[in-house]
Amino acid sequence: MTATPDAKPRGTRLPRLARRRQLLSAAQEVFVENGYHAAAMDEIADRAGVSKPVLYQHFPGKLELYLALLDLHVDDMVNRCREALAATPENKLRVQATFSAFFDFVSTQGEAFRLVFESDLRNVAPVRQRVERSLQECAEMVSELIQEDTGCTSDEAHLLGVGLVGMAEVSARYWVTTHGSIPKDAAEQLMARLAWRGISGFPRTA
Repeated sequence: MTATPDAKPRGTRLPRLARRRQLLSAAQEVFVENGYHAAAMDEIADRAGVSKPVLYQHFPGKLELYLALLDLHVDDMVNRCREALAATPENKLRVQATFSAFFDFVSTQGEAFRLVFESDLRNVAPVRQRVERSLQECAEMVSELIQEDTGCTSDEAHLLGVGLVGMAEVSARYWVTTHGSIPKDAAEQLMARLAWRGISGFPRTA
């Protein structure tokens, strides 16, 4: 197969971790451009400027390559949520920061957003499980804070956490499809204000 115009020159030896990052970067480009099912390992190898056996040394198959890439991005999303919640002790600002984290993810990580939320592989079990687990982790972090600050039971707090994270995720995903018809800051504030008006109605514990 002929190398694509964007293929990297072959023959450069890289440390294993650097090679892995290079392969993941090339795979992301190909997956986003073609979708998982139409992407070919030959094209990914060519895009990275390596031979196909080198690609298989790092990833035994296309699904394993995709899952490794997905793991990077869902971990990034969870870390953004964790940092948002840890950035301030003020709950109103925590709500705003959480919405900002999701809006930032979909706007600044455009290719990552498509891999996580718009993949043609979304219904395959290991892919679905990873995405659901990442959202669940975000919801658990939020629910822990809700339970600490209110008289809600664990189950009630968890349901509220799932609702808040779901609102942030769905609204951010919808916003990005509108191509910024509302400025990002305004969209974040709009949704955070809606969420805060709801969650602030729960009485604080003494």
